[in-house]
Amino acid sequence: MVMRKDNTPDHVAIIMDGNGRWAKKKGLPRISGHKAGVDALKKTVEACIDIGIKYLTVFSFSTENWNRPEKEIKSLMELFVVALNSEIDSMFKNGVRLRIIGDEENIPKNVLDTFKKGEELTKGNKKLFFNIALNYGSRQELLNAFLKIIKRHSEGKIELERIDINKISDFLYTKDCPDPDLLIRTSGEYRISNFLLWQIAYSELFFTEALWPDFDKSELLKAVNEYKKRNRRFGRI
Repeated sequence: MVMRKDNTPDHVAIIMDGNGRWAKKKGLPRISGHKAGVDALKKTVEACIDIGIKYLTVFSFSTENWNRPEKEIKSLMELFVVALNSEIDSMFKNGVRLRIIGDEENIPKNVLDTFKKGEELTKGNKKLFFNIALNYGSRQELLNAFLKIIKRHSEGKIELERIDINKISDFLYTKDCPDPDLLIRTSGEYRISNFLLWQIAYSELFFTEALWPDFDKSELLKAVNEYKKRNRRFGRI
């Protein structure tokens, strides 16, 4: 693995946590926290471009989040559409390439259509590759990858002897991206929560007490600067 000369991470992944607690602290409904979280994400995308990060992957909605109250889920899905429609032109102009990763089957059609339009509009951009994990769960991602490999093998398209780590990675949602160099989780929680389990095998982890709506460029720089101090050995001495 080749490190950049300035040691800036190429790929940052973020578990955006704390919207509900942020809203509760301020006596606001939970959806207000999610709206503030959208603003924090916009600032983070801009900060990644300024810093020179090439890939950003954020955890926006997990496969387990469908267990939340129906009203909150409906509001979140509406927020996805409104937020993306309001920001997609800016993303296009700023060189951001948008991609949705996750199981698309259960995503409401209007939400999925909005993301697909955004993907099509920005597909030629190369300044920042921006992955939004929606209806995402890493165990499900791995299961889907293994089932695809088994199917290919049964069709005679893959020999079992040729399956290695790189081949498995080729069947993941993030197949076109390098593995994250740095994983950030906000809100003071110390869990991975079924996010990119395969891809973060050698990622540096950074946990911050900041609730996601309070996350900004200064918080991102704290994580990046901490990352730069670390010696990544990848199993070597």
